[in-house]
Amino acid sequence: MKTVILAGGLGTRLSEETDLKPKPMVEIGGKPILWHIMKIYSYYGYNDFIICCGYKSYYIKDYFYHYYMHSSDITVDLISNQITYHNSDSEPWKITLVDTGLNTMTGGRIKRVQKYIGNESFMLTYGDGVGNINIPVLIDFHKKSKKIVTLTAVLPDGKFGALNLNKADDITEFTEKPAGDGSWINGGFFVCQPEIFDYIQNGDNTIFEREPLENLAKDNQLKAYRHTGFWKPMDTLKQKLELNALWNSDNPPWKVWK
Repeated sequence: MKTVILAGGLGTRLSEETDLKPKPMVEIGGKPILWHIMKIYSYYGYNDFIICCGYKSYYIKDYFYHYYMHSSDITVDLISNQITYHNSDSEPWKITLVDTGLNTMTGGRIKRVQKYIGNESFMLTYGDGVGNINIPVLIDFHKKSKKIVTLTAVLPDGKFGALNLNKADDITEFTEKPAGDGSWINGGFFVCQPEIFDYIQNGDNTIFEREPLENLAKDNQLKAYRHTGFWKPMDTLKQKLELNALWNSDNPPWKVWK
């Protein structure tokens, strides 16, 4: 199963960093948060990624183009202009990097990578949030639900879009960024059926968190996987500093890999 990661936004709320690089490339412990997200999926055996690039897409492409070299010991022969690689600790990832447009909305970016996904189930998440989500349990939950989309619902300490859930964990209403506290919110880490593309009908201008998710909820095709463990986005400099402090602790909570 492929994993799609949304990595094309401007990241304006983290402008201290994103003037120079896209937000998914802002570092936690010396590695981009995008790398941390991919490591979570890779730990569970999901190594085929589609990255929806946009703002400063060349930065992400350049990082992965040189990733194998930077993860290896190398010998450079300047006479023959050859490089020999030794002792690489590079991950077994296959990464498709797609320029989905500078100003394209989240739904439009997903629609643009449809041809790379094909007619199969896929996972989807945002390129700026980490958590200790158990991916196989999430996928099993989704399969049993028989819904088009399952999203991971979390209880944050901030203001995000709210979900109204019934006792069966069906999402009966989706409201983006309401006032108030204590609501379950959209934490990303989706599992989607290919029918999701039928709900993206306004091209590049489609905001995934508006009409597609709202209509899925109305059609009783949106399920919530309640995650009560760790989850944290990196929307602000404060959150970036908090995540780096956690990484430098003895046991960063999203580091499920060894």
